[in-house]
Order: sequence, then C-alpha cells, then structure tokens
Amino acid sequence: MNTLTPGLWGVLATPFTGPDFAVDTDSLRSEVRLFSRVPATGLVALGVFGEGAALNTAEQADVVRTVVDEGGDTPVVVGLSARTTAVAIEQARTAVDASGQSLAALMVQVNSGNPDVLVPHLTAIHEATGASIVIQDYPVASGVHITGDQLLAAVEQCPFTAAVKSEAPPTALAIAELTGSTDVPVFGGLGGVGLLDELAAGAAGAMTGFSHPEGLAAALDAWADGGYRAARAAFAPWLPMANFEAQPGVGLALRKEVLRRRGVIAGSLVRPPAKVLPERLAALIDAHLSAIPVEVQ
Repeated sequence: MNTLTPGLWGVLATPFTGPDFAVDTDSLRSEVRLFSRVPATGLVALGVFGEGAALNTAEQADVVRTVVDEGGDTPVVVGLSARTTAVAIEQARTAVDASGQSLAALMVQVNSGNPDVLVPHLTAIHEATGASIVIQDYPVASGVHITGDQLLAAVEQCPFTAAVKSEAPPTALAIAELTGSTDVPVFGGLGGVGLLDELAAGAAGAMTGFSHPEGLAAALDAWADGGYRAARAAFAPWLPMANFEAQPGVGLALRKEVLRRRGVIAGSLVRPPAKVLPERLAALIDAHLSAIPVEVQ
C-alpha cells in the first residue's frame, strides 16, 4: 500500500447556508481553490472540523464529489466519523464511491485503546473497500485514549496504513514515540499550533485546517530549506491566529468566520450542537487579522 506524501494536507471545513444548514457547495469549491493555490499536497474532506458526523449519507457523498471535482488531480483523504465497525464500513463505501481515483486513503478514528479491538476494526474497513487507512488518534474528539505502544502495535499489524494522524497532546511527545519506531509517516494536526515541535519530533507535515493555509505552507517550506530556526521565523506571524482558532468549543466557528471575512466562504454557520461564535469573541478577529503582514494576508 502507498503511504501519504509528506507536506500539507488541508482539512476542509464544510460550509453551510440558509435556515436548513444546507451544504454550500459553491463555498466548498472556493475553499478547495484556496488550498490549491497554496498549493496543498492533498485535501481532507469530512474530517472532524469538516463536521462529517453532522452530515447524512447523501450530504457526505455530495461533499466528497464536490472536493474531488474541484480539486482535479489533488489526492483526497476522506474522514469517517463512525467508531462502530458496521457504520464506519457504510461511510467508507460511500466515500470510495464518491471519490473514485482521487482517493488517497480513508481516515479512521481510533475506536479503542486495545489493539485486539482496533486492528480488526481497521482491517474490516480496509477489506470492505480496498482503501488505505490513515489512523487518527484524536482523543478530544473521540473520547478514546491509546498509548504510543498500543498505537504502534496496531500500525505494525495493519500493513495497509498510509499514515498516522497524531493529535494526542502533548503532540510532540506522541509523534516522537511513533516516528522513532515506524517508517509510516506521522502527521500533526490541531490547527498547526504545535507544528514546529511536531516537525522537530519527526512529523511528515501537517494534516489540519487553518483559515490561512499559506502560513502552514510557509513554515513547511522553511523547515525543508533551513530547519527549525527558519520555520520558526516563517510561522511566527501566523501563530497567534492559529492559537486563536484552536480554542476549544468555538474553534470551528472562529475558523469559518475568518474564512468568511477572507471572502473564501459565504457564511460561517456551524451545525448544532456545535457552538456558535460569541459576539464579543468575534470582535477580536479584526485584531488578529490586522497583525498578519499585509503582503501575506
């Protein structure tokens, strides 16, 4: 099985419109074009910040088809929100049918800290679809905690693993444990707030969403050319915004609002029960935007 190419894999937010929170495919296409201009190595549809869990099967398929159609030759990872095997397989089949040849892998959340439970889960999804798997360790979203040794044991038993997305704080420590023991690429996430330390720990890049993905790309390019100091200098103007967007509970609403103000998406709706943006917090966005250098805004 092929592993994912190192670099920036951009996690797409799913835009909504109107009182019924319909998927706004025009805005989604605009978002794909933003990542294409960066350019991103690949795209991630229906990730946690893509609100895949809030979409029905038809909407999930519509999102994936839209991303694939607008993204052209850009490879796509599709996230599965379900943690029960039968439902995950159902979502996986929808993703495979909708993505066609653009599918790079399915991203599957860790559903148990016990490799004897996790490995059959991952294997069943792979065998049902033939797709490679990105194993996502995101305990804040899943509520499941797994140790580094347990995760490595699962990776070793799953030769179809295309990558690991490690989002268990402290992320640098978790990534260092993984990269020291496997050749499977490990990506950081969490909006890029730990990107520099994750790269120093051996991360293959960033698999995350951010309202200014060009900032993530600048850091990755600088890392490749000049290492930690160069990457730190490149990412410094963007880090306050990344940290601002990473606030628990309202992070998704913040990111969508910034994307709206950038003219990328038409609206900043999030589907219930996600938290909407408090008016007082929204007023701080202008201060963060004004701190980003004009030439790279």
